[in-house]
Amino acid sequence: MRAFFIRRYGGPEVLEQGELPSPPLGPRDVRIAVHAASLNPVDWKVREGKARILLPYRFPLVLGNDCAGEVMEVGAEVKSFKPGDAVWTRLDKDRPGAFAEEVVAPEAVVAPKPPRLSYEEAASLPLVGLTAWQALVEVGKLSAGQKVLVHAGAGGVGSVAVQLARHLGARVVATASGKNAELVKGFGADEVVDYRTQRFEDVVRDADVVFDTVGADTQLRSFRSARKGGIVVSITDRPDMALARSWGVSPVLWPVFALVGARATLAAWRHGVRYTYLFMNPSGEQLRQLGALVEAGKLRPHVDRVFPFDQTREAFAHAESGQARGKVVVRVRG
Repeated sequence: MRAFFIRRYGGPEVLEQGELPSPPLGPRDVRIAVHAASLNPVDWKVREGKARILLPYRFPLVLGNDCAGEVMEVGAEVKSFKPGDAVWTRLDKDRPGAFAEEVVAPEAVVAPKPPRLSYEEAASLPLVGLTAWQALVEVGKLSAGQKVLVHAGAGGVGSVAVQLARHLGARVVATASGKNAELVKGFGADEVVDYRTQRFEDVVRDADVVFDTVGADTQLRSFRSARKGGIVVSITDRPDMALARSWGVSPVLWPVFALVGARATLAAWRHGVRYTYLFMNPSGEQLRQLGALVEAGKLRPHVDRVFPFDQTREAFAHAESGQARGKVVVRVRG
């Protein structure tokens, strides 16, 4: 099968295109003919080796974490899918490989593709949709009448989080550049803070949930925007000890996580706010729930640009430039 893969960690130059053997199919696996796959920041972080402590992969490694396509073959114990089914998936964290003609995924992380979406649109949603769902619903416990601050409301995760928060009945404040304000309001934000001209912590001080998708200084300032007893959920910098333990990281490395997360932990304590670092877990069941929202018109994808498969390197360059508004997608077939 044709695929884009790496043989070592590094910059854009390590990404190769070539032929690799098709991945083996286990008894509870689904083989998918990939029609489209999307790019996420985790893809270039993996390529650069920044996630190697949590995700010690073997080479050659096919990159890509979410895709949509058609079932080719199922394992002997698979009950929910059959060849010909249109599906979407956020691949298991231990088994990426979306930038290829075929991918194999556990049945538990696959779901039927929402019929109203094209393969390209569907490929753009699994990772960002699951991330927003787990941050706001599972961790943040966001409910009707509460207030949420979503950072980078025009981005891949942020645009979905704004829509989901709106669906949950929350008052939604989002940060974005002035030129993207109307776009973010179109997703359902009640108020947009222009991060280029305003300090969001001066505008929002009583959020029940703050969803940080940016990190760095933005993350630390976010604690000032949450009410006492509220929560800051981050998906970027400063993973905490809870994550290290849950992922089975060697105790030898725990001091590293404690040190990395120290500033956020201290800021949370100082402001009387809870803090959780989220690394999203794949879930076919949650994808089914997101699919229902898509079919009900409550959630729509935000695709910036679609690249042909042979231009996957160019797709990476565009996504990494930070200029994309929404998701960057690679069309593998069709």
